[in-house]
Amino acid sequence: MVREMTFSRFRQRLDDESGMSYVFMGMGLMAFLSASMLAIDVGMLMTSRNQAQNSADAGALAGAVALGFDNFTDRSPSGPAVTHAINAAKSNDVMAADVDVDPGDVEFLNDDNGQPTRVKVTVYRTSGRDNPMSTLIAAIFGMPNAGVGATATAEVSPADAMTCVKPFTIPDKWKEVGADAPFDPSTSEYESWTRGGNPRPLPVGEADVYIPFKNPDGTKNAGYTGYNMTNDRGTRIMIRAGNGNQITPSFYFSLTLGGTTGGSEYEWNIANCNQSIMEWGDPLIQEPGAMMGPTVHGIEALIAKDPYATWNETEKRVQGSRYTGQSPRVFPIPLYDPEYYSAGKRSGRNADLKVANWIGFFAETVDGNNIWGRITPISGIRTGADVPEGLFPITIRLVK
Repeated sequence: MVREMTFSRFRQRLDDESGMSYVFMGMGLMAFLSASMLAIDVGMLMTSRNQAQNSADAGALAGAVALGFDNFTDRSPSGPAVTHAINAAKSNDVMAADVDVDPGDVEFLNDDNGQPTRVKVTVYRTSGRDNPMSTLIAAIFGMPNAGVGATATAEVSPADAMTCVKPFTIPDKWKEVGADAPFDPSTSEYESWTRGGNPRPLPVGEADVYIPFKNPDGTKNAGYTGYNMTNDRGTRIMIRAGNGNQITPSFYFSLTLGGTTGGSEYEWNIANCNQSIMEWGDPLIQEPGAMMGPTVHGIEALIAKDPYATWNETEKRVQGSRYTGQSPRVFPIPLYDPEYYSAGKRSGRNADLKVANWIGFFAETVDGNNIWGRITPISGIRTGADVPEGLFPITIRLVK
């Protein structure tokens, strides 16, 4: 009897399911916590990957900006392109810690046209660089650390359009031929035609030479003679109202922007930013009159906006500006094709001015009706894929 009662009590305990819900709850809670912690690891990796890409993007863009605006040829470990790329990359943390990027991780590549205009930056948070990220649940499975890296490439691209241009134009640079060579921005005069009653092109060897970016049929030219952002950077030039049809580097023609004429509108367009977009090859419409007074007053207004900015001759850049970005004293001047203008005047063509390029100009001072300044890099707009190499203004863009 006792044995039967003991067996029966034991059987009841085996069949009793009370409390099993706690077991299932405990197991489910463990599974839920494990999945949650694993999701945290996965989320951390995804977030860190995005942050690493932001870091690489910032480094590549900063390197390209320094390449375009500071020094295009200095690609040394201590040069501006490399140092700016590293500093910008490290200023973007990955999971609250610095990425690792050294000079060897900043590479200079050729673009699709074979030009060395690209900056590639690679950043790391990995065990190989002694800065991995710690994991949570993955550590239980033998993965205490995780690594992430990212790469970005930025390009210094030529720009074929511009905004905020000033309403006056000077000729693009040409090759001075004969006794007057070489080209001098103060004294040269473009001479490719005779000046008699029956004007005709001067013979080869006597005529000055201007080679534009493209031929009329759209084919690209080799040996463009115009202003170059690298070679002409820092050149001091003086501009003043043009004298008749004479073509000299310093003589400007006043322009109408947006179809509105008049001295007050013209002066406003100098002292402020007219956001009309001007593209390469566009015809330029002359403003009636030389507009000497409005030109000088507009430039003086620009100088007054940033009076302490000066030109650093050693570094060939603007310093002392009160603006964190570009000083208002730095602006684009449209350049006209001197041969097109010269030939047009002699053939009676109406649209005798057209955009050949632009230069950046830092307005230093005004002396009477003369405006003195420096040629400096300038940013522009890229409107298409087939942009001629060598155009003065540039754009900075990510390409990979």
